[in-house]
Amino acid sequence: MTKNVGNWDRIVRALGAVGLGVLALSAPLPSWALILLGVNAVYLLLTSVCASCAGYGLLGKSTCAIPGR
Repeated sequence: MTKNVGNWDRIVRALGAVGLGVLALSAPLPSWALILLGVNAVYLLLTSVCASCAGYGLLGKSTCAIPGR
């Protein structure tokens, strides 16, 4: 997989994953909302760890630093 997620983007995604996870575990929400929050938290965490985002790949976007600039 091509890396297309930069360092700051990875940090923001990891923090977002933690926030969504805490919200899913602590808020009294309907079960469908808990599942939705959990899936989004896992996706953000995986894209943060792998430094690759499928959505960025489809859009042709990258937040990685370009060497030489």
